[in-house]
Amino acid sequence: METPTARWRRLLPRTPGRWAAAVAALAVLVGGGTWTAVADDGPPAVQREDRMLRPGGVPIDTSYFTAGGSGKRPAVLIGHGFGGSKNDVRAQAEKLAADGYAVLTWSARGFGKSGGAISLNDPDGEVKDVSGLIDWLAKRPEVELDKKGDPRVGLTGASYGGAVSLLAAGHDQRVDAIAPVITYWNLADALFPDGVFKKLWAGIFITTGGGCEKFEKRLCEMYERVAVSGKPDAAATKLLTERSPSAVADRIKVPSLLLQGQSDSLFPLGQADAMQKAISANGAPVSVDWISGGHDGGDNETPRVEGRVGAWFDRYLKEETGTDTGPAFRVTRTGGIDSTDGAALKRGASSDTYPGLRSGGREIPLGEGTKTFRNPAGSAPPAISAVPGVGGGLSQLSSLGVGLSLDFPGQFGRFESAPLASSVHVTGTPTARVTVKATEGRDAVLFGKVYDVSPDGRQQVLPSQLVAPYRITPDQQGKPIELALPAVDHEFDAGHRMRLVFSATDLGYASPAEPATYTVTADGPLTVPTAPAVKTAAAALPWWTWGLPAAALVIAAALLITARRRTATPAPDPELTDVPLQITGLSKKYAKSVDRYAVRELSFRVEKGQVLGLLGPNGAGKTTTLRMLMGLITPDEGEIRVFGQAIRPGAPVLSRVGAFVEGAGFLPHLSGRANLDLYWQATGRPAEDAYIDEALEIAGLGDALARAVRTYSQGMRQRLAIAQAMLGMPDLLILDEPTNGLDPPQIREMRDVMIRYAAGGRTVIVSSHLLSEVEQSCTHLVVMDRGRLVQAGPVAEITGSGDMILVTTAEEVSEPLAEKVASLPGIGSAVRLDDGRGLLVRLDGATTSRLVADLVRLDVPVTGVGPHRRLEDAFLTLISGGAA
Repeated sequence: METPTARWRRLLPRTPGRWAAAVAALAVLVGGGTWTAVADDGPPAVQREDRMLRPGGVPIDTSYFTAGGSGKRPAVLIGHGFGGSKNDVRAQAEKLAADGYAVLTWSARGFGKSGGAISLNDPDGEVKDVSGLIDWLAKRPEVELDKKGDPRVGLTGASYGGAVSLLAAGHDQRVDAIAPVITYWNLADALFPDGVFKKLWAGIFITTGGGCEKFEKRLCEMYERVAVSGKPDAAATKLLTERSPSAVADRIKVPSLLLQGQSDSLFPLGQADAMQKAISANGAPVSVDWISGGHDGGDNETPRVEGRVGAWFDRYLKEETGTDTGPAFRVTRTGGIDSTDGAALKRGASSDTYPGLRSGGREIPLGEGTKTFRNPAGSAPPAISAVPGVGGGLSQLSSLGVGLSLDFPGQFGRFESAPLASSVHVTGTPTARVTVKATEGRDAVLFGKVYDVSPDGRQQVLPSQLVAPYRITPDQQGKPIELALPAVDHEFDAGHRMRLVFSATDLGYASPAEPATYTVTADGPLTVPTAPAVKTAAAALPWWTWGLPAAALVIAAALLITARRRTATPAPDPELTDVPLQITGLSKKYAKSVDRYAVRELSFRVEKGQVLGLLGPNGAGKTTTLRMLMGLITPDEGEIRVFGQAIRPGAPVLSRVGAFVEGAGFLPHLSGRANLDLYWQATGRPAEDAYIDEALEIAGLGDALARAVRTYSQGMRQRLAIAQAMLGMPDLLILDEPTNGLDPPQIREMRDVMIRYAAGGRTVIVSSHLLSEVEQSCTHLVVMDRGRLVQAGPVAEITGSGDMILVTTAEEVSEPLAEKVASLPGIGSAVRLDDGRGLLVRLDGATTSRLVADLVRLDVPVTGVGPHRRLEDAFLTLISGGAA
């Protein structure tokens, strides 16, 4: 029998049989199921067949995708994430089918329309189902076979689907290549790291799965037992380990592309490290890719990830030897914000070999001494690091220099380095040797983390919001032990400090309820991996930096002077203390440009109680303006004052500003109220300052607050997001496209929310493309085009000029009479109003007085005449005028 390892080494071309087209056509007619065309805008068209199969004795809902052509083709199975269904991966399936694969997707047991109970990828359950699906593929006439009953097949999927890809490769030798994404190697290690219960994520597993009753009975009992005790037992660890890919580590021998998330407190980078070591030891090709996002949110780089997965399958399923599958190791590095669109800047770094998590260790001396701190009774309040799902990826903000973690006094000990003489890029797992002691006879449960501390000590950033838990038993205490900190990719700038912290509590984990005293002594330096072989892709330099070094020096000097000028925050302006916003001479150039502006010489003022609409075509500079207003990017010229205070990144006055810019991430299993409570707790501000009840009254969610967010409509989610922005009842509320994705009734509800909020004397700034909504909800407008102000003022003032005249009448105007008016000299058109009692008349040379005289002459019963045009008309006129 040919082994999988030998199979991927055998790279012989395949030639499809001549009768393949006829057999494939016959299969459509007699194979059963329902076929649907899912793409018809150019070859190849993708067809989808939906059918219920019973590969393991349980009904499994499947979809089968193929495109045109008569040749044999490899097959790909795509699994979905936990709590999802086959519908979640349809777009990827269609793309792979169009690229020449036969693609099968399915809803796992207990999800979607499939039957059975959730058994967490049990070899006798979900894994057996996958083998049955491979059996089904082997009978399809269009699927390429390695031999009878053995289709050429690859597996991919994210999280739950990624794990079953690994498990299938270990249990079924017919699998030829895999590409698991943000998944686990050992589920027991992921949920019980070092014997500490990851309670928040475990709870999310149960509730996302539909509740304990949806799970296999043994799993439900195990969860309830551990959740009550707060500590995993040997039986729980054994049960989860048996259903993990690590249980078949020595049997996974196929080419494996491992994509793991940096923003992931559920399945951190160490899980992929263990995969790489085991699979590469079996002799199979392995590549590792650390993507930007993960289970904690952020950018999962879907287009790039799916492109790399496709290339991997092209190489190892289609056997296209010229396909570039990418480097052995790649990591996405994030830093800074693109001033043109506000997106986080990303760049890849790579090496030809996988560096592991401890390559290029560098020792960073720490302050010596022994730290003493306590675990409070009930382990509350807990320290805050990652909050799963909150904020759409809080961990991503750490790469932009924003710190969001919280440690409570008396509950942690810290050791700090001297300021770094040069920058240090950490790629992997830092380690520290410490001696730990706890109250006699008790385990010490600690949480280790390494902060990036600014030169002035005021800002500390926790890379990717990650912590590492430790359970240190009495027999381990009182002697030096090595502790591994979270694996990250993070650059510590020169002048910054590394701060090693051990906390007694963490929000995401279960800590002992009994109070205890801990002492921790640092027994040596902090060792950080620098992975010297990993090189960041170079950014292209402007040509003149090589040819005109003198000019570069001049520009650098100018930038330095400008930067110094910006650091001195202007004094408050007492005359503007009650003015929510005044922008004066604001300018921002596009990145790498000396004369192209995203915003130029912008000035306007907003008063209390106004609802201001910020309008402009794409590229007008609206988003750049809002980001400068929120302190996310710094203007090149001019200033922004909020209640008289100049805006700078981190300015205290920003606490009076609430913003809804890119939506909010909510935990679907929690209620709306619980999500808001958790979000406010993560800010670290006092609970009494939240004014949650006031924000919720304005948002108008009513009884829905007690329901799980997963039951919300899109409109309700938007209103909950607005309520989140309103927490603390900020005096200035900024909303960027708050009605995106809403239907007309939901848009009307959102309009009412904005009006109610401003009615209390607060101010709302809303950017929207829905001009009709802006006209109904806003009191004032600022119209921008090409970065400049076109017009600002009350809505009525902007819409009340032009050549469109509204004529109201005491009686209904007949259609023949309207036609007579339209035929008058100097009249462009005359259209009856919907109720017939009036006309919209467009002047084309005639004056208003001449129109009135003509109407009287025609015996039109006029009751009023005045200028009129819709905001859309005014907007288009203003923009076209600006472009002339």
